[in-house]
Amino acid sequence: MKVITLLTDFGLKDTYVAQMKGVILEITRDVHIVDLSHDITPQNVMEGAFLLYTAVPYFPRGSIHVAVVDPGVGTKRKAIVIETPVCFLVGPDNGILIPSAKLYKDFKVYEIKKDICRQSIGSTFNARDVFAPAAAFLAKGYSPEDIGERIESFVDMDIEFGRKEGDRIVGKIMHIDGFGNLITNVRGETLLKEKDFGSVLQLNFENKTYGIRFLKSYGFAEEKELLLTIGGSGFLEISVNKGNASELLGAKVGEEIFIDLY
Repeated sequence: MKVITLLTDFGLKDTYVAQMKGVILEITRDVHIVDLSHDITPQNVMEGAFLLYTAVPYFPRGSIHVAVVDPGVGTKRKAIVIETPVCFLVGPDNGILIPSAKLYKDFKVYEIKKDICRQSIGSTFNARDVFAPAAAFLAKGYSPEDIGERIESFVDMDIEFGRKEGDRIVGKIMHIDGFGNLITNVRGETLLKEKDFGSVLQLNFENKTYGIRFLKSYGFAEEKELLLTIGGSGFLEISVNKGNASELLGAKVGEEIFIDLY
């Protein structure tokens, strides 16, 4: 049984995600559908690319990952399938799939053929009418060549990871999870090379400075304490033990953070 994952900015208030699943199941029942997330900030392609990048390595070989954060839906932008040595990636040609594809270095890109798409009066729901069928046919055993034509030109994208600049680390908030934790683009190892757990650092955010401890996990912090830790994805997170860092700091996805090392 093949695994198909879904990542979108649709939310779950409406039936959009359910319709995607319905189309997949209409084509093949021999599939396990996993929701990665449907809470990407609307139209934030980079956030979607980042979350996909952090999730893809944990799925079995042959999985099919559908990612739809698609401000260009209905335009001339291409619909693509990417074949890697480990998995398939399906979505719009706006860069969202590329960081995950680069995890495996050797990958091939195909433009989805129109004859595998569902007929629809509208042009705004490619997730249901194009990407869901493509994923389902891959799960059914079709090859990328069966559903697409090989292309060499596609929209590239790289995730800009946090970096050390002198005596500080510069990063960005990439995602805010359901607990209000601020997940950054700073790899945990970047800070671990400079500081040990238990160190007190200066967090600079929105022209304010916070003294913050770098801790191994939430349980080492006092209740309601602001802390810095390495999350399950291996990236630094700004959190509040039994609290909400997003609400405390008034943070939004895309905002920069600075951590002083001196």
